[in-house]
Amino acid sequence: MSDPSGTGLGTKGEFMGYSRFAVYYIAPEGPLASFGARWLGWDVITGTPADPLDLAGRAEATETPRKYGFHGTLKPPFRLAEGMDLAALQTAMATLAARQGSARCDGLQLSRLGRFLALTPVGETGALAALAEACVTELDRFRAPPSAEELARRRGAGLSPAQEANLVEWGYPYVRDQFRFHMTLTGRLRKPDLPSWEDTLRAALPPLPAPFVIDSLGLVGERADGRFELIQRYALTG
Repeated sequence: MSDPSGTGLGTKGEFMGYSRFAVYYIAPEGPLASFGARWLGWDVITGTPADPLDLAGRAEATETPRKYGFHGTLKPPFRLAEGMDLAALQTAMATLAARQGSARCDGLQLSRLGRFLALTPVGETGALAALAEACVTELDRFRAPPSAEELARRRGAGLSPAQEANLVEWGYPYVRDQFRFHMTLTGRLRKPDLPSWEDTLRAALPPLPAPFVIDSLGLVGERADGRFELIQRYALTG
């Protein structure tokens, strides 16, 4: 569990083995968070395996997103820049959260993103996009530049000029003007399988929040086993 004192220096905060960090929206403990953990088979809040839903093919369909946990990315995973450390990042996260207010939209819906399935926001998303941009830009001094291999891998997906510009400046193509908030539920599915997985998810999902409100930021770390876990939440109080 994350440190209940709010200092960020509990068991996880003292563990310096994280290879990368990211800023996530993580649903508060409740039906949606519980569903997400059981659907993926990994609880990002506790950093432990979750009792998985007993559905045929679920493990294979969720293999790619499992290690990240159920979340919406606000700042993509990054390695710490030279001279930076976790304590400084935690201080910057606290400062950022104290300046930012909550972001609200009408709700969430199940959507296709190409051949992936995810929860996406309904209604006006300007405040959400502004929050993500603040996370990307204000914490960028903590991000080490991507390696040549990482750049090549990103470019292999076929980037637009705007995405290429983001990759060069911010280390990731799908930020700022290319950002689209989503909470990933599957890996890349076979096109003929999409309708059946949509039906499966609609039957399994709890009632989705309406309105949908992001009122905290989650600092997460990638462990030695490649899985991500919550280090600390920061309430948005600006």
